[in-house]
Amino acid sequence: MKLSQEQIKQFNQDGFLLIKDFAPHDLCEKILEKAQYHLDRKITPLETEAQYLEANDETNTVRRLRQVYQREEIFKEWMTYEEILPMLKQLFNEEVVLTLAHHNSIMTKMPKDSSRTSWHQDRRYWHFENNDLISIWLSLDDEFIENGLLEFIPGSHKLSLEKEQFDEKSNFLDEHPKNIEIIKNRVHTNLKRGDIVLFHCKTLHHAGKNITDKAKISFVYTTRASSNKPLKNTRSDVEEVLLG
Repeated sequence: MKLSQEQIKQFNQDGFLLIKDFAPHDLCEKILEKAQYHLDRKITPLETEAQYLEANDETNTVRRLRQVYQREEIFKEWMTYEEILPMLKQLFNEEVVLTLAHHNSIMTKMPKDSSRTSWHQDRRYWHFENNDLISIWLSLDDEFIENGLLEFIPGSHKLSLEKEQFDEKSNFLDEHPKNIEIIKNRVHTNLKRGDIVLFHCKTLHHAGKNITDKAKISFVYTTRASSNKPLKNTRSDVEEVLLG
């Protein structure tokens, strides 16, 4: 599958692109089954809600499973899914590398116990020669505002933002005067099983709590252009996989 020129234009303009009903539903079901197995047993490495919030409590609700590439063949199958590669090559204009340092995760919003994910850019996690990285978000079931759907700010990957607009954790401040007008531009689209969202690592996004009675479980991983090397002796400088 290849992107149309209109889709490429939309990604470059907005910093994200939704593709409906992309992943086969049977593949999503197999991923979900294995993800639930790891979540039920709290198989490490993982991140809890308390760790994300840096809270001094005993809450051990899982927020995400980390380093999933090595966990199950079905996870690896999705992260190397050949139908995605032509689209990523179009956006990068070169060969594509799967980075295993970051966003190699099963993401959750557990019912009642999940926290809000603040507005942020994913580049806060990464150390590469440039910021041109693209994440692939896979919806494994219905995602909507009430269970923690991602919202994006179109065009925010092109903004020149100042340090004062972020807190010490690199969260984009909701009440900063400059940010209030930017956040008003937020958009969202409900997702169904098999939908994917490609988004640039500088695109501002956030997600609310899950206030429903059912867990929301999603899959996200990140890619880079082969020429965009990780900086030596940083957390980004780990084993990677050339996709082609």
